[in-house]
Amino acid sequence: MGAFGVSRILAAGALAAGLLTACGQGGEESLLDKSTLVVGVRPDLPGLGLRQPDGRFEGFDIDVARYVADRLEKKVRFVQALASERITILTSGRADMVLATLSVTPDRKTQIAYAGPYYMSNQDVLVRADERGVKGVRDLKGRRFCAVEGADPTKRLLAINGMTARIVQAKDYDECMSMIKERRVDAITTNDVILAGLIRREGSGFRLVNARISEQNTGIGIQKGDPDGCEALNRAITQMYQDGTAAKLMHKWFDGSGMDLSIIEIPQFEGCV
Repeated sequence: MGAFGVSRILAAGALAAGLLTACGQGGEESLLDKSTLVVGVRPDLPGLGLRQPDGRFEGFDIDVARYVADRLEKKVRFVQALASERITILTSGRADMVLATLSVTPDRKTQIAYAGPYYMSNQDVLVRADERGVKGVRDLKGRRFCAVEGADPTKRLLAINGMTARIVQAKDYDECMSMIKERRVDAITTNDVILAGLIRREGSGFRLVNARISEQNTGIGIQKGDPDGCEALNRAITQMYQDGTAAKLMHKWFDGSGMDLSIIEIPQFEGCV
């Protein structure tokens, strides 16, 4: 690893240490009090969280969840958390943590707390490989975008670029992929890791625009009022980057997708409240 990469990791560790010191002490039940952590994960995203025919879950988020649970000396049990369920599964107490492509947003922070973020991605756009005329986002002005219920990246993309487009709703990204194959939509936009997982599963026929539209911090969703649990998770995430596990997992799940993995960005922690 070069000096630049080492300095980034050391800076992340120093930042994490400072934030952990600043975190308060929780008076309510902590996830640290539990022997088994119930973790909500996506069942429908190849490369991130996908339920197998035998019921097991696999993907980057699942591997991260196992890593941090192991560092906390906890067992882990996975339950599905679709895009529209990620907040309610926490607020209802059905899960202790959610690792399910949960971007950190001000609105969500009024309902839940976050540990991490545990990775930083960029919003991108997936198009058919034969869309040679699409070099950037503005080339898709007025075209049809597939949008998944419970997610908001399409509206964000249009607002950032001051453009209009037709939005076609779908229940999940599998339905979006069916639509784009059948040419009922022209593009899908969301975090690059989600799109990379879809492209890698398909093998050919699709590509990333590599637009790097907006930076997205993805955190571990936890219930409010557990700063001790938050601190412990942040320590585990810091270790995951320092020991090289984060980079290994990114390459394991997203190599060959067209996603730029030359620099694995180290996220800055949100802080524990």
